[in-house]
Amino acid sequence: MTPDFPSPATGDGTGFDAATSTPAARRLLGGCASGSVLASTEALSFWGGVDPADGRVIDVHHPWHGRCIGGQVLAMPSSRGSCSGSGVLLDLALNGRAPAALVFSGAEDVLTLGALVAAEMFGLSLPVLRLPPEAFDILARSSHCEITETMLCADGIEIPIGPAVDAALDLSAGDRAMLGDDAAPAVRQAMRIVCAMAAQQGAERLIDVTQVHIDGCIYASPANLAFAETLERMGGRVTLPTTMNAISVDRENWREQGVPPAFGDPAARLADAYVRMGCRPTFTCAPYLLDGAPEPGERIAWSESNAVIFANSVLGARTVKHPDFLDLCIAITGRAPLSGVYGNAERRACCGIDVELPDGAGDAIWPLIGYLAGHASPDGIPLLRGLSQGRPTRDDLKALCAAFGTSSAAPMLHIEGVTPEAAGSLGPDAPIRAITRAALAEAYARLNAGPADVDLVAIGSPHASLSECRALADALSGRIRHADVDVIVTAGRHVIAQALAEGTLERLSASGVSVLPDLCWCSISEPVFPARARTVLTNSGKYAHYGPGLSGRTVRFGTLADCVEAATTGRAPPRLPDWLA
Repeated sequence: MTPDFPSPATGDGTGFDAATSTPAARRLLGGCASGSVLASTEALSFWGGVDPADGRVIDVHHPWHGRCIGGQVLAMPSSRGSCSGSGVLLDLALNGRAPAALVFSGAEDVLTLGALVAAEMFGLSLPVLRLPPEAFDILARSSHCEITETMLCADGIEIPIGPAVDAALDLSAGDRAMLGDDAAPAVRQAMRIVCAMAAQQGAERLIDVTQVHIDGCIYASPANLAFAETLERMGGRVTLPTTMNAISVDRENWREQGVPPAFGDPAARLADAYVRMGCRPTFTCAPYLLDGAPEPGERIAWSESNAVIFANSVLGARTVKHPDFLDLCIAITGRAPLSGVYGNAERRACCGIDVELPDGAGDAIWPLIGYLAGHASPDGIPLLRGLSQGRPTRDDLKALCAAFGTSSAAPMLHIEGVTPEAAGSLGPDAPIRAITRAALAEAYARLNAGPADVDLVAIGSPHASLSECRALADALSGRIRHADVDVIVTAGRHVIAQALAEGTLERLSASGVSVLPDLCWCSISEPVFPARARTVLTNSGKYAHYGPGLSGRTVRFGTLADCVEAATTGRAPPRLPDWLA
């Protein structure tokens, strides 16, 4: 969707200054800045993509890999991937390692929200602008940029900045009361953030939602803890049923596991702060596996990228991909901006993707398709065609949605003949793209590259379901893991309890498999992540993408059969599965 860029001279939405015919920038967050321009046509996830310790890009798949973003004017289409990017940006801002400014060519919420919280709660200014295509191209070709309140100057070329577009929010009496002097401080602060985000999104009003899923409980950085404890001290309390994402430690066992207190204490404090504010300690990145999963058409407010995509696409519920921090603000106020895929028209597909589904394709096909579909539609909702004959299960769709979220900024997708809103979602003039068998084979080979000797098998990103735990136990068939290989499954507490009750957990333990609660692979760290491991094999497209940057190891993608082979022999030579060979 092409954003609306109001003219600073006329405000007529044309995106041009009437006097100069120069494309105008839209100011999302004000401030002045200068710096070298770092531009890319590819979006970046700050969580798993940027090291908050030094501002270096750690996403090995991104063109900026190895570059430092501190003090630079970043220009990219949008962000992508994890909702936790807002926390990473806030931490960079609090510690003087943030970009000088953020400039996008399309809609963007996650990093904008991080910059908004930095200004609202900590008094730190980080300009955020949105440029129309002509102006963005000018900036991307420039080496240096100066930003004032009224002008962006890129290598001497001046681009006017229009005033911030404040949506005329139609606030209810209850909304206004939450902004008033009589409101509790936490409620007033949370509502200010919700309204500010609504304004930059162009929302005209706020809506009620029925439930919230919190992603900000992951200890992405000290900024997450500072935000949560500040709102708790202000009297913050959730008003809706609110579940919690996976956290960064095994809450009950981290000390025994040898996690350093310097990390374990703040990670546990962060989780406890959310629980004290009334959130359920579910600690899972797969809330759709819990009792009380939303119904079709239900308006919810979920954070965590894979959960949002699954809820919209598979369940037919409605939620924007809410950034970390905004999730808690919505849980406190019960109100969310009416924007994006809460609406009907915004849920339509922007393109079709015809997939050449190989005969006899196995379990690894679904994350592979999701990953390539995200690259084919990096900023819009696609309709995938040709998959219904593969009869994907809920677990298959979980894997597909999670991988899609690593490579696309879109909050949902459609699958013809499979997902509930696919019929009629594609207009007659929409472009059609393709994922060929050759493209699948090339992507598989690229993600599977690495040494044949494997030290660690990683299952459960997103958290493993009960059926996935059973499948692993069945595939192992009582065999014992190789002495030099760790096999770790991450799963929600509720799934682990079910696996224990039916004997599946005992079967996995007998094979030497560790099943960990509370953590997921995108938040696990040493020493729970085995320090000696150098090569990791996973059946998760999501972790195959994020793992190299997060762990500093070689991470290979493979089938469940490959994972079992590596678990029991210590080796799984890189190869294509039969259905791709």
